[in-house]
Amino acid sequence: MNSFHRRALVSFALLPAFIVARQVRAQAATAPVLLFKVISPRDDVVVGIEAAQLGAGTTPPVQRLAAMLADKGQLTLWQYASQHGEGGALVQAPLRQIVVFKNDLLRIEPYATPLAIKPPGAAK
Repeated sequence: MNSFHRRALVSFALLPAFIVARQVRAQAATAPVLLFKVISPRDDVVVGIEAAQLGAGTTPPVQRLAAMLADKGQLTLWQYASQHGEGGALVQAPLRQIVVFKNDLLRIEPYATPLAIKPPGAAK
């Protein structure tokens, strides 16, 4: 196998990864819902909040969410889980509303997913 065929084969093998990466970046730029992982000593859960609720700012969204929780003491958020959407494709969809309480042992991290994120209240 000459080097041209090898390069072409590698290019075609990497093409799906580049397509998925582009979709994730485009989705994150226009995502109406941002996902976070809330980690406590007892368990962890993926939650979503609409970008409009976080408001605009120069600080990262995770810092704005942490500041909201510190100010209010508790937040009602949507718990998210992967489910089959229309057509059988996997999506991140709201499961139920939960309350997250301010706690010194709580950690919040951004949560990245290659799946489409379904906003709360969207048709099931």
